[in-house]
Amino acid sequence: MTSHPVSAAAAGTWLLGDLKVNRIGFGAMRLTGSGTFHQGVPSDRSQAIRVLRRAVELGVNHIDTAAFYFSRLRSANELINSALAPYPDDLVIATKVGPARDAAGEWATPARPDQLRGQVEENLRQLGRDHLDVVNLRLMGQDSISEHFGALAELREAGLIRHLGISGARPEHLAEAQAIAPVVCVQNRYSIDTAGEDEMLRACAERDIAFVPFFSIVGERRVAGADRAEHDEVHAVARAHGVSTAQIRLAWILHKGAHVLAIPGTGNPDHLVDNVAAGALRLTEEELQLLDAIGHSAS
Repeated sequence: MTSHPVSAAAAGTWLLGDLKVNRIGFGAMRLTGSGTFHQGVPSDRSQAIRVLRRAVELGVNHIDTAAFYFSRLRSANELINSALAPYPDDLVIATKVGPARDAAGEWATPARPDQLRGQVEENLRQLGRDHLDVVNLRLMGQDSISEHFGALAELREAGLIRHLGISGARPEHLAEAQAIAPVVCVQNRYSIDTAGEDEMLRACAERDIAFVPFFSIVGERRVAGADRAEHDEVHAVARAHGVSTAQIRLAWILHKGAHVLAIPGTGNPDHLVDNVAAGALRLTEEELQLLDAIGHSAS
């Protein structure tokens, strides 16, 4: 008997402002290349489109993207538009602004506050939308974000953006942003082997703000992925549940709080099914403590 794939709804839901999303989402970065969004060979375009459509079939209604997610042959936003437009009513597309790349893909000087409208409009054009559901300001090392976040708040007031978030941020940035406009999410790098986010996790929980980790599966290995050995503890928990280590990493992330959302990305249809199924895994307290110790030893 063939079992039915697990739905993203198994992970539970969260409100991004007034937008309800399943806690397992999808990150579009990897669709543009096998390594990062600016290196590597992109997956077959038709397969990327199938993966996006399959994600929605599996209940994924939160997709993370950016106009600067592109390679020589692929644009994440264009793939999303081609695969999913006209968009389902419950689909939430979150994008990021701040970083800038030229047409050749080289990183350019990050956008000034007065240039953010152009980046927002480029996302609108590529996605074929008249407004953006969520826009995250991706910090690029600045201490103060008031001018940049203020510029996005003005675009929110103008109706181009529905909700705002911040990315690569510290707790003081969250406080600064909240003094300007409501914040619905914080998107930071976080994984089993990445320490140092406990304060931000608590700050978001206290304020009913979503915490959205990236690089949750690859962790400190980032795009090196399978080229680097996995922790013995992760292997042990994976064997106990009969699942992959990637699924255990995602399950651990989701156990960090009801406000934590996962956005794993893949161009592989089988990996997509596995990632979504991770939302149904329930880890024991002993397993969580074992996995927690990895990050503590790294700090």
